[in-house]
Amino acid sequence: MKEFIIKTAWPMVPPRPYSAFHICIMAAGFLAAVLAAYFLSRKTERKYFIRLLFFCGLILAASEIYKQLFLYYVVNQEKYDWWYFPFQLCSLPMYFCLLLPLIKNRRLQLIILTFMQDFNLLGGIMALAEPSGLLHPYWFLTLHGLLWHILLIFIGLLIGFSHESDSSFSGYVSTLPLFLICCGIATLINVTAKPLGQADMFYISPYYPNNQAVFYNISQKLGVLPGNIIYLLSICAGGLLFHMIFARLFRHAARS
Repeated sequence: MKEFIIKTAWPMVPPRPYSAFHICIMAAGFLAAVLAAYFLSRKTERKYFIRLLFFCGLILAASEIYKQLFLYYVVNQEKYDWWYFPFQLCSLPMYFCLLLPLIKNRRLQLIILTFMQDFNLLGGIMALAEPSGLLHPYWFLTLHGLLWHILLIFIGLLIGFSHESDSSFSGYVSTLPLFLICCGIATLINVTAKPLGQADMFYISPYYPNNQAVFYNISQKLGVLPGNIIYLLSICAGGLLFHMIFARLFRHAARS
């Protein structure tokens, strides 16, 4: 496995954000995600809809395992870097999609689907819009980062187009406890991994300023904790915006 991974470590000059490479992949991927989500939402029965999301989870999990091995053997010379531990906001669909077939409670399923529609669609779009963390000196890592977030967009749109989320305002509110639980897990990882490395799950480490665009400056001026709170509130606002967009689409479809 080690030898195979090393053979696939094809180097590249890291593309610049908003270069032709970035824009072409982003535009083509976004178009493919929209068309695939729209088509499959019209053709897929609910039992196959859950299986389709589970299949997406398998793709995400397999690619993440390979990424972790790639980072371990190629990038970090057989040392584990906690910065890349797979529990960012954009990592959550990997876990949720794999868990969905095991969850029999329809209400809990609905909360998870609504969460992925609102928050992970937001995460996929924002990561592609500000891709500095996705562009690496290896083809595999660069393509993995870009295609991962394109798949998140597909998952969010598929859920929305299939009307499998709760479009009410209370439906959005019901996702907030799940978001807070995930934030708590991320904080626990950040704190417990501190002696081992620079873990920064959800970019809310209590030890470092938020490294996301704009929010880094806020953390520098106001402090780490206020910066993290503003960052999380901004994510909630972004999730609400996407929820309102889909709610409007649902109402329009119902009138039609």
